[in-house]
Formats: sequence, structure tokens, C-alpha cells
Amino acid sequence: MKRNIVIAVVTAAALVGGGTATALAVAGDDDDTTSVTRTDDDRDDRGEDRSDDRDDRGEDRSDDRDGDDDDGAVRAAAGGVTAAEAITAALKHTPGTAVSAELDDGSWEVDVLAGGDTWHTVRIAPDSGKVLGAQKDDEDDAAEVRAALKGASVTAEDAAKAAAAKGTVVSVDLDDDGDDRGWEAETRASGGDERDWSVGLTTASVTADRDDD
Repeated sequence: MKRNIVIAVVTAAALVGGGTATALAVAGDDDDTTSVTRTDDDRDDRGEDRSDDRDDRGEDRSDDRDGDDDDGAVRAAAGGVTAAEAITAALKHTPGTAVSAELDDGSWEVDVLAGGDTWHTVRIAPDSGKVLGAQKDDEDDAAEVRAALKGASVTAEDAAKAAAAKGTVVSVDLDDDGDDRGWEAETRASGGDERDWSVGLTTASVTADRDDD
């Protein structure tokens, strides 16, 4: 009789709760009955919890990848080839005037203004200094660049060496606009902090870029 009462109570609870229920009754005798009730709502909650856990883990992995991207340039530069060395290797392959060097997509890209006002981009491996490739570019600002560098004694290689005292140089570029002409260099620390610097065309003096303050 008591077992019948237990089953009736469980069935009524399932109907009131809006879900289904499963009752397991184990009876040694009429006075010792144990019942365990599992509802569909409980199973749904556990499923949602597992789904939330997977989402959280996915977000954590995404955050880790973002951090890796931020430090990618620093690790590549730590491969052994500095910005100055990359410029030297590029000019050995393609003689001319180096106007910029940037660590991008796992290699150094050095822009060289060669004879006849032709532009070339030379890619250098950051771990070996070997030339990975070179291509001719269609640029039309050769006259402006030559005018900006007129009378300059500091080359892109010199600017990269000077800025290296401030951190790992990941780019150096000629700023040929306005009156404040000079070299611009970007450095990164191991933690990913970026700083911009200005390097003089005649003195190689390094000062913090005013736009970076």
C-alpha cells in the first residue's frame, strides 16, 4: 500500500512541474521503501551547464590566441635578425636607398628606392637573414623621398640601430611630410607595449614621438 502512495505522489509532482519524472522504488517490505526521482528539468539544467562550460573554454582559447598575435612580432624579431640587419641584407640583394622596414606576417619587408626611381619590396627571413623574395612596386613618390633625404646623413639602417636602444625595433619608416621630416621607428617590449620614436635625419637623436604621448 505504501509503495502505491509513493508512485502516486511522484506522478502528481511531475504533472504539476510541467516535466516528466521517473521514480525508482526499491522495497524490502512494506515499511522500507526508497524512491529516487529524476526530472527532465534536471537533465536540461545539466546540459546547459556543460554547454556554458564549452563556451567559456572556447573564449579562453580565443583570448590566448589574441595574446599570441600581440607578441608575434616580438618573437619573430627575437629570431636573431634585427631591423638594421634586415635592411643591410635587402640592400645587398637590391642596391638603392632603404626607405622603410617592417616586420610583417613573419618576415621583414624592406622598401628600397633603386636607380631610375623604381621601387622594390624585399622580404627577409627574421631567423636567418636570407632573402625570401623581391618584387617591383608601382610607386610615384620617388621625387618626394629624394627631396626629404637631401642632405641627410642618417640612413634607415642607422635609425634602426639608434632606436634599438629603446626596445625591439619592429618597423622604421621615413616621414617626408611637413617640416618635421625624419625617421619614425616603432619598438615593442616583451609584454607587447608599443612605443613610437622619431630619429633625426642628421643627428640620429631619438626622441619620443609627440603623437605617442
